[in-house]
Amino acid sequence: MALSPGEFEAVYRREVGRCTATLVRVLGDVDLAEDAVADAFAVAAERWAAEGLPPNPGGWVTTTARNRAIDHLRRESTRRGREREATTMIEGAADAPELAAGAPLDVVSDDQLRLMFLCCHPALGVDAQVALTLRLLGGLTTAEIARAFLVPEPTMGQRLSRAKRKIRDANMAYRLPPPADLPGRLQPVLAVVYLIFTEGHTATAGDELQRGALTAEAIRLARTLAELLPDEPEAAGLLALVLLTHARAAGRVDAHGALVRLSDQDRSCWDRALIDEGHAIVRACVRGDEPGPYQLQAAIAAVHADAVTADETDWPQIVQLYDHLLWFAPTPVVALNRAIAVMEAAGAAAGLAALDRVDLPGYHLAHAARAEALRRLGRRDEATGELRLAISLATNAGEIRHLERELATLGSDTPPDPPHTDQEAR
Repeated sequence: MALSPGEFEAVYRREVGRCTATLVRVLGDVDLAEDAVADAFAVAAERWAAEGLPPNPGGWVTTTARNRAIDHLRRESTRRGREREATTMIEGAADAPELAAGAPLDVVSDDQLRLMFLCCHPALGVDAQVALTLRLLGGLTTAEIARAFLVPEPTMGQRLSRAKRKIRDANMAYRLPPPADLPGRLQPVLAVVYLIFTEGHTATAGDELQRGALTAEAIRLARTLAELLPDEPEAAGLLALVLLTHARAAGRVDAHGALVRLSDQDRSCWDRALIDEGHAIVRACVRGDEPGPYQLQAAIAAVHADAVTADETDWPQIVQLYDHLLWFAPTPVVALNRAIAVMEAAGAAAGLAALDRVDLPGYHLAHAARAEALRRLGRRDEATGELRLAISLATNAGEIRHLERELATLGSDTPPDPPHTDQEAR
C-alpha cells in the first residue's frame, strides 16, 4: 500500500534520529552521516510513495544511507589528500557487522544516547547543544531551528557548522561517559531536553503560545533517556515532568490564542493518560528516595494534576516541595514560583514579602505575580503599573493578549485570577 505524505512524515520523525546516530557511529563523521541519511530519506520518499512502507523502515534507511556514504567516500578517495582517510572509513563502514551482506539493519538504540552526549558535550555552548540535538536527533531543518531560536537561518547554519567542526577537530568521543562521569555529563543532556520542551510549551516569542513539534520532540527524547538509563532517577523525573506538564496543553490556550491560567483551565480537557503515566513515574521516584530537581518539579506538577478543581490544590504541599527544590536549584525562577505558591497558601501579604526577595527585574511573569499580590491587597494603582511593565517585557503574542485582558479586568470590579507560573516559567 502506498504511503501518504503524513505517514512518511511520522516515520521520518520517528526514525531519523536513530538512523543518524547509527551512521555517526559507523562512519565517524557527523556531516557525512547527516547528508547520507538525508539522501536516503529522499530516495525513500519517492520509493515508498509507490511501493509502501518496508518491514523495517529504519533499517532500510540506514543501510541505504551507509551504501550512499561508501559511494561518496570512494569518489572522494580519487581526490588528492583524501585517499588514506577515505579508504579507512570505507573499510570500517563496509566491515560493520550489523551491515554485512546487505542485511536489514536493526538500529541500535544506544547510539541515540551516545549522540545525545556528543551533542551535549561540555565543550559546546548551550545554544549549540540544543541546536545540534534538534538537528541530528530531532530531524528539524535549519530553518525550523532558526525560528525556534529567533535568529536568521544563515546565522543558525553557521552555528551548526561551527559546532560540528568543533566536534570533528577536537575528536570528541562518540561514546557514553564512564560510569563515574555519567552523573556530571547527564545534567547537560537533561537540561537540553527540558529547554527544548520549555520552548515548545511556552514559546519565547511569536504568535503561537505553544510549539507542538518541539514539545513532541522533547517528550520523545525524554522517553529515550528514561528507557536507556533506567537507573537514573533524574531521567525518570524529567520524563514525568514533561508528561504531566504537557497533559494540560489542550486547556492552556483559548479560542483567540491567549494563555489560559491554570486556575481557569477546563480540567476535563487534560490528558488523563499522560497524567496517569506521569503519576506512576513520580511514585516510583518517591520509592527510590534519591530526590533531584526534575523529580521535585514533577512532584509539583503531580500535585496540580491531583486537584479536581483549582480550589482543591494543596498549596502548602507545593510550598514544601519548592523549599526542597530551592535547595537543589536556588534560582530566581524557582524562588518566583515558590512565592506564588506562598501567596496561595498564606495570603497576599506573605506572597508579596516573598516576591520582594525575588530578583527578576526583566522577567514579565515576576511583574505579573507582583500585580496579583498588589491587587489582592487593594493597591490597584501599583498593580496597574506592574501589569503594564509585564506587558512591555513579554514577547509572546499569546501571553501579551492574556496580560492585556488582565489589565482591562483590573479596572473593573471583577478580579483576575492569580498568575500560576508553575512549570511555565523559563
